[in-house]
Amino acid sequence: MPGFVEIIFRTFLAFILLWGFVHQLGKQTIAQKSYHLYIASITIGTIAGNLAFNININFLYFILSFVIIAAVVFILNILALKNLRYRKWIAGDPTTLIEKGQILEESMQGIGFSLDSLKQLLRGKGIFNIEEVEYAILEIDGSLSILKKTEYQTITKRDFHIESPSNIIPVELVIDGKILHQNLSKRYDEEWLLAELKKRNITVSEISYAVVGTTGGLYIDLFQDHL
Repeated sequence: MPGFVEIIFRTFLAFILLWGFVHQLGKQTIAQKSYHLYIASITIGTIAGNLAFNININFLYFILSFVIIAAVVFILNILALKNLRYRKWIAGDPTTLIEKGQILEESMQGIGFSLDSLKQLLRGKGIFNIEEVEYAILEIDGSLSILKKTEYQTITKRDFHIESPSNIIPVELVIDGKILHQNLSKRYDEEWLLAELKKRNITVSEISYAVVGTTGGLYIDLFQDHL
């Protein structure tokens, strides 16, 4: 087999293996919510990269390594789901950095986390004063979860006993001048859509994007916007 043909074959095979790996593990692989998935993503990527262009090593060895890593990840996932003790060891534990308004220096030192890093994550949450924070927890994926002190929390309609209408999931009905029939329902069927378009003197072919929003209103964007 000529060298360039072998590289093409290896590259396609590497892509298919990676695609299958991510597809089987689901979105948690992309989010990298735990230690073993983070490590597995790096290792699998390295193996797939070498499989694509390193023709000095038999590609069967790469496939064997790929299968072994994938099997280890699947086994660890099963153990993490079945046993809480194993789950903490495999996936790790969240770490509380601020408790009752007090910074836990020992917890931060235990994970090698600096005060500057904490302040940076807080700023990313829109918090520039540490005194506003009641609890701060560093999650497994490295994100920071915040609970503000009561006096700094945002007032909601519930605090004023104001009832709000229930929201719905947005439903896309038209994209690029074509009705998405798979998204139509009893409430938002084709007859209802055409009636709404007739009220606006619009045809389906004129629409770039149409969606029923969270409040039930129909939003329409035309190919030719009259600004």
